[in-house]
Parts: sequence; structure tokens; C-alpha cells
Amino acid sequence: MELDPDKYDYGSFEVRNLGESREWSLLVREPVLEPDLPIIDCHHHFYVREDGNYMLPELSDDIGSGTNMRATVYVECGAHYWKDGPVSERPVGETEFVAQLAEDAVSAGISNSCNVCAGIVGFADLMLGDRVKPVLERHLEKANGRFRGIRNRVTWNPYGIGMKNRNFTEGMLLAPHFQEGFARLKEFGLTYDNWQYHTQLGELYALARKFPDVPIVVNHIGGVIGVGPYAEKRTEVIDQWQKGMRDLATLDNVFMKVGGLGVVVFGYKFPFRPVPPTSAELARAWRPAVDFCIQTFGPDRCMLESNFPADQQSCNYTAIWNAFKIITADLSASERLDLFHNTANRIYRLASSVPAASAA
Repeated sequence: MELDPDKYDYGSFEVRNLGESREWSLLVREPVLEPDLPIIDCHHHFYVREDGNYMLPELSDDIGSGTNMRATVYVECGAHYWKDGPVSERPVGETEFVAQLAEDAVSAGISNSCNVCAGIVGFADLMLGDRVKPVLERHLEKANGRFRGIRNRVTWNPYGIGMKNRNFTEGMLLAPHFQEGFARLKEFGLTYDNWQYHTQLGELYALARKFPDVPIVVNHIGGVIGVGPYAEKRTEVIDQWQKGMRDLATLDNVFMKVGGLGVVVFGYKFPFRPVPPTSAELARAWRPAVDFCIQTFGPDRCMLESNFPADQQSCNYTAIWNAFKIITADLSASERLDLFHNTANRIYRLASSVPAASAA
């Protein structure tokens, strides 16, 4: 069945429910390209929902499809929180849950070749200001040595795009309490993952410039909105996004996650098709954005991500990595190794548990 993008409510990120999207994404299968290329998936989630799961069995099937996946980084998605105790500390339940899954993966043999959840990026409400300190301490306590940073999503826009059931407010990155909490990250040696839209890149620039000693990882190529009112002014949107990206690239503490393009807010129509695209189709559509990120930040400050299972709305796991391999085919071996493996390995400090990768 072909879905109508003109009738879709862009308050959500999903066209199909989780189970339907997985079934749909596997309608088109293809062999893994360059199966020996070492990869770290620096951004994925686990979902347990009424409409389907994405847990160790699904992740194992995906990374076991033939990619040379060396490690993964779990990024918070607001799930598995504790149901009691101080509200500020309940998100630590997600870290505890994922740390146990990582141990389960070892016990089940899933981590024999891939260190699943070698790094964990959790959530702590930085609006707590200095009161966020005990929350960070508990994350570190429960992560079994895997905690690497926190993510505070701030994806606000005046049209409510991607904000269904969200309570984000305008200007969060510039709020005094937020910056007070942000300052605590340096004390604990933690990175900061940020998921915002292209309209907020100026705010992120101001934050990153004020805190040059905190590594900031920009999620999903900076969040270019390509739907709703923004679809009608594409040239203006791209110009604003590119300026924001170039400004951020002048700051040495800012790094870029290249991916997340499968969610519907980016404006690609793949989720609405009756059958998913091939990796070649994805590569043609995504190349301009991916190339710009790599050229602007350099391979040593970019890392490729699956954003699964969110990007399952557009394709399957193999297709994402094949598309990235097609797009980067003309780069040198060392540049590709940075993009697929080394940048994530360095920024998330995974070297102690990830086998060394060669450019061969």
C-alpha cells in the first residue's frame, strides 16, 4: 500500500508502527557491500513497545547480516526509566537496563565479534543545573563502565514538527539553568549529544563556544527539516543549515553524526513507498547532505550512524550501510576508516574494548 505524504501528521517520526516498518523494510534485500570494512554503529536504540520490539534479537540479526560491526553505541530514547524514586534520577533506569543487555549480549555470544553497547549515552535533565550532579553519578554507577555521555534533545519548532508528546521549549540551550547543568559534564569527562533542528544551530554554536572543553556530538546532520512549511522554502532552509554547519565546524569541540536521514522530518519520501529503496537509491538522495557534512567537518570529525530502528522507516540495516559505502567510495582508505570506525572509537572512548581496525 502506498501512503500519502500530504495526509501525514508530521508531529510524529513514524509512518508505520514498529512491527510494520520492520516487515516493510525487509521487502528489499541485498548483499552486504565491502563486508570487511570495520564499522562502529555510533547511534542506535532499543524499543519495547506494544506495536513491536527492537531488542537484542533484532539488533543481532541486523549486525549479523554480514557487516563487520566492531561495536555499537546506545543512545537514549526515553525508555526503560525507573517507575519510582526521585523523578530526576528515573532516567538512570534506561542506563541500567542497557548495561544489563550488554552483559546479556556477552553471555549469549552476540558480542563475540561486536561489542554491543560498548558505549551508552543516557539522559539527564540539564535544566536541573548543579543538581544534575547526583544524576550523572548514578548513571556512571549503573553503567558497568560503559557510560560515555548524555543527550538532551531540544528539537523545538513553532509548527510542532516531530514534537508529538514532547515538551521541548524554545531556547533551551541558552537557558542559564541548562548551561549550569552542562558545565558539570566536563567534571565527569562526559560528551554531550545534541538533537536539534537546523533552526537551532546558532544556539548550539553559542553553547559550544562557551564550553570549548566539552565534546559536543551533533546528531543526524544537524536536523534539516524538510516537511511542512519548510518544504516550501527548501533553498532558504539549506542556506540556513549550511551556514549553521560551517559556523559549528570552526569549533574544535564539535563533531557530526552523519545519518538519521531515514526519519520522515528530513523530507525524503522513501517511508511512503509501497516497497523500500535500494542502497543505490538512498545514496543518490542522501549524497548531497552527506558530502557536505564530510567536506565541512572532515572525516576525522564525522561518524556514520544507523539511527536504528528509527531509520527503519526508510530501509533496512544493510541498505543504510551499503548506501554510506557507495557515497564514500571515492575517499581514501584512512578517511573511510575515520568515518566508519575511528571517529566514534575516539570520541566515545571505546578503544579499550574494541579490536584495532586496519585500513587494509
